[in-house]
Amino acid sequence: MSEQVADPMPEGEEEEESTLPRAMLITKLQEHGLSATDCQRLGESGYNTVESVAYTPKRELLKVKGISEAKADKIIAAAQKEVPMGFTTATDYHNRRSDMVTITTGSKNLDNVLGGGIETGAITELFGEFRTGKSQICHQLAVTCQLPIDMGGGEGKCLYIDTEGTFRPVRLLAIAERYGMNGEEVLDNVAYARAYNADHQQSLLVEASAMMAESRFCLLIVDSCTSLYRTDFAGRGELSARQTHLARFLRSLLRLADEYGIAVVITNQVVAQVDNAPGGFNPDPKKPIGGNIIAHASTTRVHLKKARGTSRSAKIYDSPCLPETEGKFAIEADGISDPLEE
Repeated sequence: MSEQVADPMPEGEEEEESTLPRAMLITKLQEHGLSATDCQRLGESGYNTVESVAYTPKRELLKVKGISEAKADKIIAAAQKEVPMGFTTATDYHNRRSDMVTITTGSKNLDNVLGGGIETGAITELFGEFRTGKSQICHQLAVTCQLPIDMGGGEGKCLYIDTEGTFRPVRLLAIAERYGMNGEEVLDNVAYARAYNADHQQSLLVEASAMMAESRFCLLIVDSCTSLYRTDFAGRGELSARQTHLARFLRSLLRLADEYGIAVVITNQVVAQVDNAPGGFNPDPKKPIGGNIIAHASTTRVHLKKARGTSRSAKIYDSPCLPETEGKFAIEADGISDPLEE
């Protein structure tokens, strides 16, 4: 499939012209009397921006070494002077959302289902059985997020957390060639990490926050968000601990989306649900795992299903603004595209 050739991702001063928001570094609080040592301590605990401090409960800041209650009050007060956290008009909020950047999936059909593409500043959850295209879409987005904004990209880098060992750089190279992009540069713009357990998965977000503060990222992928929780927390006896840990991880993801305005894409597995309906009939016996915790954390939930041949089906499962529409896309050698046969 031929595509418009992309220009190299902007760097330097051009990077600042993008409509994606830029977070304020934590060092800005030195203007309010915070010491460089305290800024360093906050950064080491994952608070790399003024926004991260402003959005965090006081009790969490007190866990940072060397931060007393009085100092926490001072830090929060200073941060909230810099970060607007009060009321605004719906008109102002609507205008901000009108400038929101979306990242193309490579398929016009799928983009239309998503209201233009993957939304930045929010969490998009892709769930479905195996071979429904979850990881394939993630690989596609890792490339298309680097495209210019007028080509459906975000002009930024990608952070990719892989929990199942399914990441394949060669796939990115094939997709990059489709868009006329330099394969080596595309790979250099993807920061990859393999997560080995749920605690490691959580700690990677601290490192991710530091990287976002230093360089321009527009996408964070976690594939899969829940697989390690299913193995690390086994049995009903650990269900409460699992959900608490998962909620903390998802809250951290949402915080990163808020702070840096990035798109967060997570994949999720499905599990068979016991049907209590009369007659035992259930037209869709599979449901995403994670329960209400992940349901409330995800902004948009997309249900992926297998179709004929290379085609797959995507349907909006839950969204605050999108209708429950459905569309088909295809998995081809050069990435995600529209199916040849509708």
